[in-house]
Amino acid sequence: MHLEKTPTTSLAIFCKVVDNYGDIGICWRLARQLEQEHQIAVTLWVDDLHSFQRICPAVNIHYDEQRLANVVIKHWHNQEAQFTPDDIADIVIEFFACDIPPAYIMAMSMCVPRPVWLNLEGLTAEEWVEGCHTLPSPHPRLSLTKHFFFPGFTDKTGGLLLEAELEKNRKTFQSNPVAARNFLAQLGVTPSEMTAFKVSLFCYPQAPVSALFKAWERSCTPVTCLVPEGVASSAVGMFLGEEALAGTSSTRSALTVRVLPFIPQPDYDKLLWACDLNFVRGEDSFVRAQWAGKPFIWHIYPQDENLHHVKLKAFLQRYSPDIASAATFSLAWNDALNHEGPVDWTSIWQSTLADIQKITNHSIDWQAQLHKNGDLSSNLLRFARSLK
Repeated sequence: MHLEKTPTTSLAIFCKVVDNYGDIGICWRLARQLEQEHQIAVTLWVDDLHSFQRICPAVNIHYDEQRLANVVIKHWHNQEAQFTPDDIADIVIEFFACDIPPAYIMAMSMCVPRPVWLNLEGLTAEEWVEGCHTLPSPHPRLSLTKHFFFPGFTDKTGGLLLEAELEKNRKTFQSNPVAARNFLAQLGVTPSEMTAFKVSLFCYPQAPVSALFKAWERSCTPVTCLVPEGVASSAVGMFLGEEALAGTSSTRSALTVRVLPFIPQPDYDKLLWACDLNFVRGEDSFVRAQWAGKPFIWHIYPQDENLHHVKLKAFLQRYSPDIASAATFSLAWNDALNHEGPVDWTSIWQSTLADIQKITNHSIDWQAQLHKNGDLSSNLLRFARSLK
């Protein structure tokens, strides 16, 4: 296959939003990086502009087509649109096996040369992905071959999304206490709240937030919990005694909960960098927490028959096999502990807090290990060019 129909390689990403912010978060990061660092002409097709706007406020939900950060964004309305070979990109990425329009696939088959067609799969630490990474899948009727591309945690996968400047920006921010204080102050965090153990909370609605809040109230160390508006609204509202709107806060014993406005992606990275512990969910914030070099607890996207527990345990086995407190917290947070009876969140929190420096050091070591695998966008383009 040949990529260069024009001097600039073109690339299309098709994204169907299933997990409100994770899917579009990944695709938007990938699109920007491909354009900014690799000079690829990117078109991002997305079916849910409302979710997109939450992480990128510049998105206009009423436009069928717009350009942001030099990326063309098209509202993917349905499967009925018609296409010709002139509409087809040199590289076509369907995110997480979404069904791209049949007419687009038909037009792909009429292109000379054929485009590179990749299925960018979801992230998992399970060992089987190493054997499936880059495998071909011929179309049953058309002269097209799709290849699977798996992100992952080893050099036998595609690695993780990582912008070239991210590590430098993180170190600059974290080495400047004034920058962190100013950033948090802009979000309404008070000086006294900044001196506490700072936690960012991003989770799905079924997380045991109220139970954890009770443990934090009894904590020997003051805790400031920063939660974006719209996250865990019921539990946060019960703690606050009022609707969980941005700017509201309340303190009860050792715990202060403050509701933040939903912030764009670059500021979310800073929030992760500024906190001592980060609760993240899905895939996008999960990856960003690992690049933050701070302790984190992952709330994995739930699947039928608890299949997500398999993925969670596979990751914990790679990430923290020797830190029991971190693994126990993660399993309890995802309702994956193998015992019956109520979870003792006070004991789990005390054990985690006692190990927090050990977990922090491990987070930094883990980050260095991930760097050795390269970044996903560069690995993806290298593989695409190998299919010439």
